[in-house]
Amino acid sequence: MAMPRAVRRTNPITVILAAVLAIGFLFFILSPAGDSVSVSTARRKIASAAAHPLSPPTAPFVKEEAGSQRKPPPVVHYHLNNVTTTTDPITNEETVLVLTPLTRFYQGYWDNLAALTYPHSLIALGFIIPQTKEGHAATQLLQNAIAETQNGPEEKRFASISILRQDFDPPIQSQDEAERHKKENQKARRGAMARARNSLLFTTIGPSTSWVLWIDSDIIETPKTLIQDLTSHDKPVLVANCFQRYINDKGKKDIRPYDYNSWQDSQVAADMAASMGPDDIIMEGYDMATYRTLMAMNADTNESRDQKAIIPLDGVGGTTLMVKAEVHRDGAMFPPFPFYHLVETEGFAKMARRLGWGCWGLPNYFVFHYNE
Repeated sequence: MAMPRAVRRTNPITVILAAVLAIGFLFFILSPAGDSVSVSTARRKIASAAAHPLSPPTAPFVKEEAGSQRKPPPVVHYHLNNVTTTTDPITNEETVLVLTPLTRFYQGYWDNLAALTYPHSLIALGFIIPQTKEGHAATQLLQNAIAETQNGPEEKRFASISILRQDFDPPIQSQDEAERHKKENQKARRGAMARARNSLLFTTIGPSTSWVLWIDSDIIETPKTLIQDLTSHDKPVLVANCFQRYINDKGKKDIRPYDYNSWQDSQVAADMAASMGPDDIIMEGYDMATYRTLMAMNADTNESRDQKAIIPLDGVGGTTLMVKAEVHRDGAMFPPFPFYHLVETEGFAKMARRLGWGCWGLPNYFVFHYNE
């Protein structure tokens, strides 16, 4: 009996090959995603914001469904040479890390921060708060403000927010201005502040951070373009001039200098330091005749002043201080110990200069401190 024509022309090899291809196609369609897909998914999850407004935007592990096997996160390579600090940080999408040691919460501080015009998607916030009664209250108020902002319009939300609690007791419990600024409290208070700043810095700075902006929690008024204004000078360390609004003796609104830690050194101060013991420090503004040139006392307060005027400095304050992240990565931190007879922000300026970085100030560019 003759075989059908179609069967006669079918080669057995062709049939086997077709079966293999069909099985392979079904396996590809029905099998779970491979490693390349899981890595891509993990990267997207790591880059996305967390669901809770108080949570940081990234996490090494994400919560998996019940019964599923947890996969390790992907290995990510960071090339720090590609992290830029330019005069046009918005175009170059440069991340700014805003850091604040916080002992009291001022709504004016938060409102001012929220009003900054730098893209909030490029701003990461970090706070460190003491384990005190006032610190607990400040933490609650801060969390309330964060929740409101992070649940609000997307363009107002910050990229990430970290809240740290200090792991050491503050040397003075009261944060009243009179108590904080007593001369006998300064060495211990500023040493503790330096430790807090270092803890906050080294915990929050990331591989993509371009700039670190230090703002004290009692700075309640700055220009909305603060970040753009400071980065436009392209300086490694740059400090604004901190003033305070008040009512003068004539009952009129006036302004006065507040922070005296930004200065140009003098020979008198150098001689004074040379005669000191190894653990002694110079405290500017505390009945020490240093004859330094204080930036606060050399400001032009006229409305038509040149706000871009810039001067070199030997010491800086930390009320509003912009630092290129590479300066901190290079090792410049806030010494809690006497460093060339200086501590905290003034010691930081000395350390930055010893590492080859210049420090600068804007005598006519004002930020304003809360008036207690």
